[in-house]
Amino acid sequence: MKTKLTDLASVIRSKNSGPYELTMDIIFNDFDGFEKVRKAKVINEELVCRLYNIAPKDIVGIVEFEPAKAIKITIRRPLCSGNLGETDVYGAQQHAPLLDLEVDW
Repeated sequence: MKTKLTDLASVIRSKNSGPYELTMDIIFNDFDGFEKVRKAKVINEELVCRLYNIAPKDIVGIVEFEPAKAIKITIRRPLCSGNLGETDVYGAQQHAPLLDLEVDW
């Protein structure tokens, strides 16, 4: 059975983590959904590399924070915020690849 991440999480967002990094936050509706995704290792290095077309060296970290039932993904920005050719100065649009993610139970 597949479930969309958007059905499990109340918040999926992205933002700058300084001018050289982006952070994506996934905050789950409940601890049950968080635990299932965490235990299944759904959010992992391979997935992030595939979704964002980056190399593992560009992942700063994937942190599971149980008290907030959240997972934080931080990656290096392909271009510094505000650089010529950069299209999302605030990093607020970068969570989009996560919106179509389906979790396979």
